[in-house]
Amino acid sequence: MKKILFGICGLLCAYVAQAQKQPYQYVKPIIGTEKMGHTYPGATVPFGAVQLSPETDTLSYEQNGKYNGDVYKYCAGYQYSDKTIVGFSHTHFSGTGHSDLGDFLIMPTTGKLQLNPGTANEPQSGYRSAFSHDTEVSEANYYKVKLTDHQITAEMTTSARVGFHQYTFPKSDQSHIILDLISGIYNYGDKNVWTYLRVVNDTLVTGYRQTSGWARTRTVYFAMTFSKPIASYGQKNYDPKQVYRGFWGKFDQTKDFPEMAGRKIRAYFDFKTTEGEKIKIKFALSPVSQENALENMRAEIPGWDFEKVKRDGQQAWNKELNKIAVNTLNEDDKVNFYTAMYHTFINPTLYTDVNGAYRGLDQNNHQAKGFDNYSTFSLWDTYRALHPLFNIIQQKRNGDMVSSMMAHYDQSSLKMLPVWSNSANDNWCMSGYHSVSVIADAIIKGNYTGDASAALDACVTTAKHRSYEGIGEYMDKGYVASESNGNSVSNTLEYAYDDWCIAQLAKKLNNTAVYNEFIKRSENWKNVYDAKSGFMRPRLKSGTFREKFDVLSTNGQGFIEGNTWNYSLYVPHNPEAMIALRGGKKHFATHLDSLFTMHLPDEFFAETEDITREGIIGNYVHGNEPAHHAAYLYNYTTTPWKTQDRVRMILKKMYKPSSDGLGGNDDCGQMSAWFIFSSLGFYPMAPGSLNYELGSPAVINATLNLENGKTFKVTTKNQSDKNVYVSQVILNGAILKRRSITHEEIMKGGEIQFIMSAKPNTKAL
Repeated sequence: MKKILFGICGLLCAYVAQAQKQPYQYVKPIIGTEKMGHTYPGATVPFGAVQLSPETDTLSYEQNGKYNGDVYKYCAGYQYSDKTIVGFSHTHFSGTGHSDLGDFLIMPTTGKLQLNPGTANEPQSGYRSAFSHDTEVSEANYYKVKLTDHQITAEMTTSARVGFHQYTFPKSDQSHIILDLISGIYNYGDKNVWTYLRVVNDTLVTGYRQTSGWARTRTVYFAMTFSKPIASYGQKNYDPKQVYRGFWGKFDQTKDFPEMAGRKIRAYFDFKTTEGEKIKIKFALSPVSQENALENMRAEIPGWDFEKVKRDGQQAWNKELNKIAVNTLNEDDKVNFYTAMYHTFINPTLYTDVNGAYRGLDQNNHQAKGFDNYSTFSLWDTYRALHPLFNIIQQKRNGDMVSSMMAHYDQSSLKMLPVWSNSANDNWCMSGYHSVSVIADAIIKGNYTGDASAALDACVTTAKHRSYEGIGEYMDKGYVASESNGNSVSNTLEYAYDDWCIAQLAKKLNNTAVYNEFIKRSENWKNVYDAKSGFMRPRLKSGTFREKFDVLSTNGQGFIEGNTWNYSLYVPHNPEAMIALRGGKKHFATHLDSLFTMHLPDEFFAETEDITREGIIGNYVHGNEPAHHAAYLYNYTTTPWKTQDRVRMILKKMYKPSSDGLGGNDDCGQMSAWFIFSSLGFYPMAPGSLNYELGSPAVINATLNLENGKTFKVTTKNQSDKNVYVSQVILNGAILKRRSITHEEIMKGGEIQFIMSAKPNTKAL
């Protein structure tokens, strides 16, 4: 199953300076833009551990013992089309098509206490409330909405590890704050392993929650403090299966009992409020302990100044968004650009307490020394463009992310680098071992200060883990056989690319033996190419290609989240050889044309949960990632100007400033990173290489403010929506006679200028 963005859609109000010395300009990126509605509209700081957002329903992952397909819409917890809110939880994924989290749901209510969330059709049957988008405000690090059934205005902001709630109540002798420890995303009856709360005093509550979901062994600790003393409190345990209850029956644990424990607890805290009275809550998280959660709170938000916390978070966003200052043809393009930047700076997420402690993959507590530990690595997606983007504008953070991957490896009982890591777990979602791409790219580009030789050893060990996803067979036969794995072809192709990355890292470190071994392995993609059909195709253990084969289907054909038409283009590390094998430049260009122009039958969409027709151009599936480099392959044909045309077309069709503005899954920032690179006019087709393919910039100009203090400028001449072709490229005053630029050319600063035209330059290059 795949990843989706969080459900969100309000406006993110980010104050973005268009140049370092110019005044701030009010820009309104869309916080969540995705056709499937899987972005969340809540509050977070860049890469924050707390991502505080509304939930709009409580669907279960299972229904009658089977997977409930409707839950897929709630990977982020929020659906724009819903009309009720059930509460506000503190952890979310951004752009994933499988899900987890949704920890510690808080809901303010008035009137008779109700501890059941109720249903969307009958919101009055529970504590949920109707709301209107007209009352929603969603800015950088700020969310506000009116809960109309309770006449409560809910506001929230965050620091890195603390969620800050502010609820404005009406006059009531029956005002409540509900803490729902049952609620979660992709929830099911037995997901909660255990929950615990301790009422320390009349304003402080601490506890933890253990769950077994996508991350099968996950514990989150919290500290919760109120701005006003609690009048009374209580709980209800909804666990009918808890047969053994010990001798706790000596106490009435339902009312004013300071220690609560069980699998399915909803707690409540009562207050009396005057008209317009604000009750504030600070809710801190820790992966390590309740004590650390409290320390996080005291360090990050010592007081009760809501506006200061909001302002500090927005200033943090402003700093990050100013790493690229752009001028665009219109306001919509600017909204799209800064929306994309916002999305790329949500994940990965900080997974370290203020004292440097974190929970490791071995479920022990560790101390991060010399780096911030991060989690939420959706690597099958983000190795393609997100981490390469970080290697330009988030160099220190990306180095810390590599250190986090190495810590993961050191703590792994299997001695493997992360595949899809989350909260001291590996979810093992998707294919390939793409952490090696991220690690190699960072080291080759000078952004990792750790032991590079140890990193290479970790990459090699991971790539030789014979029992994982057909790697042993891949090593023996040069391909994964169709009988062995349902994703046999895509696994083979992805392993081959990753092996090339290992070879490039070995070359960097002058390790000839490893280079020779893995550069040879990187050619294994040829073993699943069927010259007769002209496509990558499932191959049997006997060596013959499987007869039953559908080039359009994504189901049961040997590929993960894509069909062979897209995956047959997946040799990003050696496009010249791939094109030669497929009949040469002219023949390949014709095939590439058909990818963007053909029509897919309706049956195709019946097989896909996360892609609709709006996410596809012809048969090019932009909403999933395997062919994100495809438009840039024209650079290797006799018609390189078609890269320019296709890129500008994709930018217009797949990204819009609306609540459903992405034609697929953002996948923790990958879709957005593609947009940023392509809008700037260059793209990392093969991370691990120092080259970026040139395309067609959509901006008028842009300035990249680099961490080394230098700036790299992208400028255009004759830019317009019609002038999508590039007649000439000038780099630092000299005409560029190649279709790529290098990482070094960007990082040493300078200027690249694109001369735009309405007609292709068929004689260029």
